[in-house]
Amino acid sequence: MAFRVVILGGTSEGRLLSEQLAGDDGFSVVLSFAGRTRSLQPPRAPYRVGGFGGVPGLIEYLRAERCAALVDATHPFAAQMSRHAAQAAALTGVALLRVECPPWQPVQGDRWIEVPDMAAAARALGERPLRVFSSIGRQEVAAFRAAPQHEYLLRAVDDFDPGLPRARVLAARGPFELQGELELLARERIDIIVSKNAGTAATYAKLAAARALQLPVVMVVRPALPVVPTVAKVESAASWLRALADRHQARLDVS
Repeated sequence: MAFRVVILGGTSEGRLLSEQLAGDDGFSVVLSFAGRTRSLQPPRAPYRVGGFGGVPGLIEYLRAERCAALVDATHPFAAQMSRHAAQAAALTGVALLRVECPPWQPVQGDRWIEVPDMAAAARALGERPLRVFSSIGRQEVAAFRAAPQHEYLLRAVDDFDPGLPRARVLAARGPFELQGELELLARERIDIIVSKNAGTAATYAKLAAARALQLPVVMVVRPALPVVPTVAKVESAASWLRALADRHQARLDVS
């Protein structure tokens, strides 16, 4: 019987892991998307779209699917889903692993202003009108309605109505290259950048471009997440799952 794995997606690591496991006959995998992105790129693996209905719904799903392992590969800022995963795993006894790339760290030449949340990021822009480039996503834009004096260029996967009087949306999907980011920031005469500390290579180029142009970056630090076993790389997650599957099979052989 194939070892059943459910992956909570939202990152490139989750997609890569699901596609790797889908090619292994020893595993049965489902990649779960929250469904916030309209232009979903289907993975080369079985997947589902939509929420579970909180912790009780996730528990029901794990039991119904006879899940042996749960991998939390959500975005570092999807704190509620990570909390739900930890609670559901603890209550069902399903093995849980988190895949999370390390946060970006400032280097020489960076002009970061680190803040704890989006409300603080809006305040950090100050009173003087600025041209702001942001890639925080549509879920977080409401916080900047407290600072309507700025001109915002908001990059997101899908177009949306930001509800800001002086805002434009640039619909684009990464990865992004340094030269393109340099040209974008210069063309739009950007004064300051707002970013979540996602830690991904796919979106780091905007920070390198800001460094080159000596632009300040308001960096929103990651929220606190449950303390669970965590790895940074897809290869490490795959090794963890294979070892878990081997132990599971050994118990079945003995019984």
